[in-house]
Amino acid sequence: MNSYQDVDELVARMKEQGKSKTEIIIAAAEAELGWPYVWGAVGAQCTPDKRQYYANRSSCPAAEAALTIKKCQALNGSGKACGGCEYYPGNRRTLIDDCQGFVKQVCSRVGISFSGGGATSMWNGANWTEKGTRATLPENKLCCIFWQASDGKTMNHIGFYYGGQMTHCSGTVKREALSSRVTHWAIPKGLDGTVPTDRPTLRIGSSGDYVVECQNDLLKLGYDLSPYGADGKYGKRTAAQVQRFQEDYDVKPYDGICGRRTWEALDAAIAGGGTTFYTVTIPHVNKAQADALKAQYPAATVSEEGD
Repeated sequence: MNSYQDVDELVARMKEQGKSKTEIIIAAAEAELGWPYVWGAVGAQCTPDKRQYYANRSSCPAAEAALTIKKCQALNGSGKACGGCEYYPGNRRTLIDDCQGFVKQVCSRVGISFSGGGATSMWNGANWTEKGTRATLPENKLCCIFWQASDGKTMNHIGFYYGGQMTHCSGTVKREALSSRVTHWAIPKGLDGTVPTDRPTLRIGSSGDYVVECQNDLLKLGYDLSPYGADGKYGKRTAAQVQRFQEDYDVKPYDGICGRRTWEALDAAIAGGGTTFYTVTIPHVNKAQADALKAQYPAATVSEEGD
């Protein structure tokens, strides 16, 4: 999981590279996968004090307040302070949002702001250049998606939609298939274009068809993704095999993240049939030599010769 500093640095790099607002929003949203949900929060640092603050607000529903406390080890008594918490990766903080807070926080990174304190008032405000019902949901544009309550007026939830999937904050920030509950969509003012046709950058926490494509490429090239195979989830095993591929094909940095250069290298490797690898057998070495070779080549196997 990334810290908020990691996402800040990612956004800064993308701005230096001249990336579009659409590209930055998508990258930032996906870099925040796994970040925690807290009712009423908009981009606050995840600390025990901040969680307690939001839980104590008079407007916070009792069930949401209880969940906010339950999800914090420093407040529920299961741990001391934040060390070891999943929301404190590498001793660096994540941010807390609810659904509308997540959309606002991500869009604020490119200077897009919204009127309204919740999904309903955001929908009703002058925040959009286009809007419509699910039947007209655009497939090639980044937009916000809503689901409407049975009263036909209240919006219960908001998130992002692009590339055939939605990214939203519900329990945690997650990316998944478009929910059947989505009823409406809208494009924020200030957004600058369609979703790039380039395949997205994949990292731990990514999921979906592009992950399956990456995993299938790795499997075709002989990389081991057992026991899960091409399951569409970019976990530690997939990241480790992407890093091995990067090292084998000299795609720097060797970071286990499947970005543009790694995608291009995968395409080239598949088209070229992959790199040919060789097994070298060296007979009649003594134990010291065998140990030295094993230390230099950890994947090597050493067996004792028979009489």
